[in-house]
Amino acid sequence: MTTMTLQVPDFLEKNHQDTVRFLAAKLYESGKLSLGQSAKVAGMKKWDFAEILIDYDVDYIQYTAEDVIADVERIS
Repeated sequence: MTTMTLQVPDFLEKNHQDTVRFLAAKLYESGKLSLGQSAKVAGMKKWDFAEILIDYDVDYIQYTAEDVIADVERIS
């Protein structure tokens, strides 16, 4: 893993752990990271991280309407 340094407003550093978890959750939501990778970034176990996704309005299952359509077409 690579270490990145971000410059953020001071108030975000006061809630460092929450900020890191939020970023990890949003990277998971966007498909940039897997659940396991996101959990590692957040410093959590995978299943513990999955449980906190709701705190950041992120769905555990990242399955879009396009995915459903593609699956139906593949099955048909």
